[in-house]
Amino acid sequence: MLEAQTVAIFIVAGLVCAAILSSLLSFRIGSPLLLVFLVVGLAAGEDGFGLVVFNDAGTAYLIGSIALSVILFDSGYATRFRSYRAAGVPAVVLATAGVLLTAGLTGTAAKFLFNVGWLEGMLLGTILASTDAAAVFFLLRVGGVTIRERIRSLLEIESGTNDPMAIFLTLTLVELIVAGAGVDTLSAGLFGRFAWAMLGGALIGAAGGWLILVAVNRIQFDKPLYPLIVLSLAVTVFAMASIAEASGFLATYIAGLIAGNMRMRYSQALEDFQSGVTWFCQIAMFLTLGLLATPSEFPAVFVGAVAITAFLIFLARPIAVWVCLSVFRFSPADMTFVSWVGLRGAVSILLGIIPLVGGIGDGQSYFNIAFIVVLLSLAIQGWSIGPVARWLGLLVPPIKGPVDRIQLELPTASRHELVTYKIAPDSPVALGARMPRWARPSLVIRDGASMSARRAGRLKEGDSIYLFVTPRQVQLLDKLFARPVPEDEFTSTFFGDFILKPDARMGDVAPLYDFSVSEEEAELSAEEFLQRRLPQPLDMGDRTTIGTVDLIVRALDEEGMRILEVGISVQPMRPSLETMPLPLPASARKVLLKAIGSMRSGMREE
Repeated sequence: MLEAQTVAIFIVAGLVCAAILSSLLSFRIGSPLLLVFLVVGLAAGEDGFGLVVFNDAGTAYLIGSIALSVILFDSGYATRFRSYRAAGVPAVVLATAGVLLTAGLTGTAAKFLFNVGWLEGMLLGTILASTDAAAVFFLLRVGGVTIRERIRSLLEIESGTNDPMAIFLTLTLVELIVAGAGVDTLSAGLFGRFAWAMLGGALIGAAGGWLILVAVNRIQFDKPLYPLIVLSLAVTVFAMASIAEASGFLATYIAGLIAGNMRMRYSQALEDFQSGVTWFCQIAMFLTLGLLATPSEFPAVFVGAVAITAFLIFLARPIAVWVCLSVFRFSPADMTFVSWVGLRGAVSILLGIIPLVGGIGDGQSYFNIAFIVVLLSLAIQGWSIGPVARWLGLLVPPIKGPVDRIQLELPTASRHELVTYKIAPDSPVALGARMPRWARPSLVIRDGASMSARRAGRLKEGDSIYLFVTPRQVQLLDKLFARPVPEDEFTSTFFGDFILKPDARMGDVAPLYDFSVSEEEAELSAEEFLQRRLPQPLDMGDRTTIGTVDLIVRALDEEGMRILEVGISVQPMRPSLETMPLPLPASARKVLLKAIGSMRSGMREE
């Protein structure tokens, strides 16, 4: 007995280590890391090396639910209120109406592809309807894809808030199928349950966020206990909301959102701890789901799963996105990218377990189809997010270059922070820039020895310095000590070939660049013109086409309300078929582009 337990511990710990070590390969070859975790679980399962035989769907659902609640809490904790100001309303519309529309379209396709009833088809549609917060947050925050703030905020908020809708619909449909009821049994009571799930989840989450603030800021614990009390309260919020038949996942997200946007003691330690716990939860959840899968059963549904994946990626998700976002003045490129980043992940697989747990006769098929769809989605969409963003012209250069900054917590709720920087090569300070008085360090570490700033003299590359500053001054320090972003061809192309003052009169600019404006627009400044043309609030890199040029928001003030610089691009970045990341062999690509060139030549001759 004891020996078997020891072997089980060894295998589980080894799988976690293998998943972590596989991240090195993932970053090297550019594959989505969460896909690697799934593959490790599959390899260790009964159809792989047979290290673990795991068939307990109920335990898998329990592990996945707890892990997902922690992931959603961290997602909310890392989301700033300003993100909601930038994209809150369209994100919520996409997380509710978008999920309903995606589920309806996908469910209709599933009915005919798998020859099942309407309820069964709609069940599969709801299982696949929501995007995955873990996958989206990883690819946008860790994967090195830098896109405009409004689009990034939209995707993160949507992925963090659309799970409750999909989970509620899935549970409802499973209940109807098990009870042998039909679509006609849906009544007003269903909408009341849904309203309580959303409202109750939001209220319990808000109360939980306030409770977390009180526990951290007003109760004296030993310092190592603060991360633990925050984590335990987050899971408690999930459990309380679930017991009250409200949305536990929405509650944990709201609790994290409130706690993360309020000032708390030891915030840096809490962030570091939660980051590690979230990584562990992602690994545990994906490994568990991989172990539960039985790949030998996949061939029976593989063709239909591939077809439903193609329908979901290329039809259902784009239609839902365009219907929901077209009223919010998003550009076609923006909506195309949002459509493509509809990654399916652990949530869909987790929902695929509900038919198994609920006792539906062919419940295993739902799980197998969901698993195949997630594998294909992570492989196809996850691997191509960077190229698609580049093709659509949505990648933006980082605002600042690499900076090595560590925030150290003060023991009380002080208005200042203790930060340490390692001076980067070619940073303004390393090149001799004059430092303002408030930015002079309290301590300098050079060659392993500590010294005062007066003794250190001029700061050098590689020095580590310690400063007491206010949170608002940290952004200025980043620019002072970081390596500057080079003005390469991509940066100048994205922000424009020339710089225009925001108060320049459009009537004076138009003749210089050979475009025309109306009499009313001619009296506007460049800033006023962009304020009228672009959706609010403005974002770095926002652009509008007029004639043969693009006017671009090149720089904003700290509040993001005033335009400081306007860029002009005389050769606007536009997607073209030649640059489109087509998944074709080189020979087929060459033939296709040659045919396109012949068509264009014929059109010019006509």
